[in-house]
Amino acid sequence: MDKGARAAALRAAFPHTVPVMTGYLFLGTAYGIFMKTSGFPWWFPMLTSITVFAGAMEFVTVNLLLQAFNPLNALALTLMVNARHLFYGLAMLERYREAGRKKLYMIFGLTDETFSVNLTAEPPAGVDRQWFMFFITLLDHSYWVTGATLGGIFGSLIQFNARGLDFMMTALLLVIFLNNWMHEKHHWSSLIGLTVTVAARLLFSAATFVIPAMIGIIGALTLLRAPLQRISDERTGGAS
Repeated sequence: MDKGARAAALRAAFPHTVPVMTGYLFLGTAYGIFMKTSGFPWWFPMLTSITVFAGAMEFVTVNLLLQAFNPLNALALTLMVNARHLFYGLAMLERYREAGRKKLYMIFGLTDETFSVNLTAEPPAGVDRQWFMFFITLLDHSYWVTGATLGGIFGSLIQFNARGLDFMMTALLLVIFLNNWMHEKHHWSSLIGLTVTVAARLLFSAATFVIPAMIGIIGALTLLRAPLQRISDERTGGAS
């Protein structure tokens, strides 16, 4: 693909990443300050944001690095915090199928927000979908790296308490969900997701409900795929 086509994909991808940019720059900066005030050099949050890029898990990593080395504990904690990405990967199998070598980086960069945008955003006519999704992933990653680097640089200059700022991830996902809701023709999938999540939270603790909710959502959407598709086709046909 020529440079002009890649540039078109980048221009098309950028507007879809603006909500992520506002959240990632703020949270990434808080993360960088948190690492710097915890005793790490200014460049350390930049390095971890480039190589780890795991959102909330990066905040947890600060405490892991300050504790005695325990790889099994770190592995178990990482699986609990980020196990939902297994389901993200399953959902993106078809979309990433034709990505070629770009797929490796797109898998690495599949955060909550990037997953949400790449799953729902549609490129304009004539824009390559794989490059479109690649640049969404790259832009989101660059926002986090930029924020973390700035936080590391300024962390020694100001006093900052990062306690509780990880809630911004939840707020950011809520904004993306509402944006998707406004652009959906039918809300069945969103309503199923909300219903299953609430049910899982009632049945399980706050620390363990995410995985059952993900399993329940995938199971419900799989079982109801045919009738939901039929309802969507009937309403679309009726509207036309």
